[in-house]
Amino acid sequence: MTQRRIAIIGAGYGGVCLGIRLVQAGIDSFTIYEKADRVGGTWRDNTYPGAACDSPIFAYCYSFEAKTDWSRKWVRQPEILAYLEHCVDKYGLRPHLRLGTEIAGARFAAASGVWHLRTAGGAEIEADVVVCSLGQLNRPSIPDIPGLDSFAGPSFHSARWDHGVDLTDKNVAVIGTAASAVQIIPEIAARVRRLYVFQRSPNWVLPKLDYAYSERQLHLFARLPWLARLYRWWLWLSAEIFLLPAIQRRPFLSKRLTQVAEEHLKTQIPDPELRRVLRPDYPIGAKRILITDDYYPALRRDNVELITDPIDHIGTNAVVTRDQVSRAVDVVVLATGFSTTTFLAPLSIEGLDGRRLADEWRDGACAYLGITVAGFPNFFMMYGPNTNLGHNSIVFMIECQTTYIMDCLRALDRLGLSRIDVRRPVQDAYNDELQRELRRTAWAVPAKSWYKTAAGRITNNWPGSTIRYWWKTRKADLRAFHQERA
Repeated sequence: MTQRRIAIIGAGYGGVCLGIRLVQAGIDSFTIYEKADRVGGTWRDNTYPGAACDSPIFAYCYSFEAKTDWSRKWVRQPEILAYLEHCVDKYGLRPHLRLGTEIAGARFAAASGVWHLRTAGGAEIEADVVVCSLGQLNRPSIPDIPGLDSFAGPSFHSARWDHGVDLTDKNVAVIGTAASAVQIIPEIAARVRRLYVFQRSPNWVLPKLDYAYSERQLHLFARLPWLARLYRWWLWLSAEIFLLPAIQRRPFLSKRLTQVAEEHLKTQIPDPELRRVLRPDYPIGAKRILITDDYYPALRRDNVELITDPIDHIGTNAVVTRDQVSRAVDVVVLATGFSTTTFLAPLSIEGLDGRRLADEWRDGACAYLGITVAGFPNFFMMYGPNTNLGHNSIVFMIECQTTYIMDCLRALDRLGLSRIDVRRPVQDAYNDELQRELRRTAWAVPAKSWYKTAAGRITNNWPGSTIRYWWKTRKADLRAFHQERA
């Protein structure tokens, strides 16, 4: 394959996966630019107490690099980060990494057919192909709460956890009750004096049923790799069968999954009033389904209080709710998620005729297969618009995108092309059908969620099965692209 200069932005699961596939294809003319000082993406950034994968780990590793000695079904952050570091070393990616290098912008020069990348330090880099692998969960969302900046004690977002702050015997406020919060709260509840949990809206919770793998299980996985592969596929298939139908609002399975969640709530929360405020008023699957065994028991502790009244403001040493109740706190933890619908921000991308990607996406990010955008030649994304999942492992989707991008690169060689650019009618038709399908899902029900723009467009999620996405991305159809000869 031609040794085109390939710039990969981001060294998380996506960037590492593509780097490995390039190495395996004999291509060494690529560089992975990472603004941080190590690889890992979300698993480097999120080091809060209890940080763990919410997909079973055997389904959350690369299919081509199956690890058979995971400690438990749902592993914690350090183990996943170590796995990614292992992959980088095993496949020789270190020479291709440029750590501590933030790409601030990229501009396509039509005359030369070259991308010009600009670093935050002002350096310019040229590339023939650009792949953005920044993910959807990398920019913390800081709530606009009056007085937050004037709080006298430590305050930090869950994805920027301050490990220098000792929470022992402190009064702590956790703002938010979604995916990160339900992992943090059980971890810190036993060592703080008082824990105030501020809930804006409740979430559907399913039992995790976590367990450590026994020595016998690990021995069998190591001795019989086919058994580990079979187990991985069973985990994937289970999610497709039992979780996806709820998102697609299939009545029977959606009702059954709701019953499982309600039974979990009833079993773990005997207090009917607490149970009432913890039960969502939207259908299961409409927002991210949380999976935990220990969140509800943590809320029952004597030193934990769940507050559902909205926050009015934060004082220098207290959180004040709209009913004017003031709760003195020493530390504020913002478990408030991420800015998810402004994809690739703050990166500035300019394509043909100087068009800015931010302007193209003013009404909501969209792309063809979540990978390519009309007017931006030789530009690809991983974990782009409408490729997030609400039911299965995102690593499956990342591998599909890697396969597609690699096929595009091979097609450039096979057809003697210098660049390809997806046709706008193809992209528009694809997204029109996608949005029609999304309007039939549970995600369309709530007015607000991190899957939606302020105007209500669902920009983050893929509405179908992962097998359907695999089918669409298994091979690049160059008829969908404008083609320019070398």
